[in-house]
Amino acid sequence: MLTIRKAILPQVEEMYELVNYYAEKGLMLPRSRSALCENIRDFVVIEIDGQIAGIGALHVLWNDLAELRTLAVRSGMERQGIGRRIVEFILKETKELGLQKVFTLTYQPGFFEKMGFKVIDKETMPHKVWTDCINCPQVS
Repeated sequence: MLTIRKAILPQVEEMYELVNYYAEKGLMLPRSRSALCENIRDFVVIEIDGQIAGIGALHVLWNDLAELRTLAVRSGMERQGIGRRIVEFILKETKELGLQKVFTLTYQPGFFEKMGFKVIDKETMPHKVWTDCINCPQVS
């Protein structure tokens, strides 16, 4: 059985393991347990039979701007529509909140282009969105 819903604190450890699995491969930024707890209200999870299959977050930056971040699908469960469903759930939430712009900083632009995102030069974004870029190992 597949369920998509807002994350809860007892899931932080499983979320931490999922995110940092990809962070160790250099595919996304690491997240501490503390950061996951502090931002738990940003997160959405997809569960299959009670196990987290994927996560994503919507981080509001301003009254009209938010970042879709920390999108991760459990290894072995890729290409089953889990990431797509998380993005759709988050984009629905952006409309409900009245947000007009959503962006993502990603190493997987092709996936997001299929979801309707457009590639832009990150230098055109306000400096506030660069907060996580400071910690990115791929930024020189």
